[in-house]
Amino acid sequence: MTTRERYQHVIDYFQQHAPNAETELLYDNPFQLLVAVVLSAQCTDKRVNLTTPALFERYPDPESLANASYDDLFPLIRSISYPNNKTKHLLGLGKKLVEEFGGEIPMTVEELVKLPGVGRKTANVITSVIDAQPNMAVDTHVFRVSARLGLTRKATTPLAAEKQLISHLPKDLIHKAHHWLILHGRYVCTARNPKCEACGLSGICKFYSASRKKNRPSKAQ
Repeated sequence: MTTRERYQHVIDYFQQHAPNAETELLYDNPFQLLVAVVLSAQCTDKRVNLTTPALFERYPDPESLANASYDDLFPLIRSISYPNNKTKHLLGLGKKLVEEFGGEIPMTVEELVKLPGVGRKTANVITSVIDAQPNMAVDTHVFRVSARLGLTRKATTPLAAEKQLISHLPKDLIHKAHHWLILHGRYVCTARNPKCEACGLSGICKFYSASRKKNRPSKAQ
């Protein structure tokens, strides 16, 4: 199977089985999504969604967040992983949004990564989800699934995987492909005990093929 055929098979599968895939983070506007994605680093979306309602009620916009104090903000996100660092990130993020971007959420990766707590992955999520830009956010799920399926080869970093995926995916599907891969990794192609027998992509999966060969009984001598 050629690389092009492999990608087409994966695309066809997800277009049929997950045509409306989207982020599981709950948000009402770009500001809320930005805050939620910052909080989601090394934390589950479920936990973030349990935390953000009270946070957004108290701080509904960049201006209110810019005027927050550490002592007021920290208790609202203390159940999130790394709450100390994330509190500092959000305080700095609010101030920078107000002071440098007029309270608006920038829509370029180059501008977004200037914000505290925002790396390339977060910037790619924001621009692809809000603006459908052809940017691929590579988290641990995307990195793992793309390698197992054979969509990426010898990609040792998220950036390398991102470049390979973008080079082969149709531009108009890149923003959606992120959700296909991350949800597949979250619920089917899990890090431990992947559900290969229930996976509709096992027929073209390099990881599954290698696992079967490894576990195949050796012939009697």
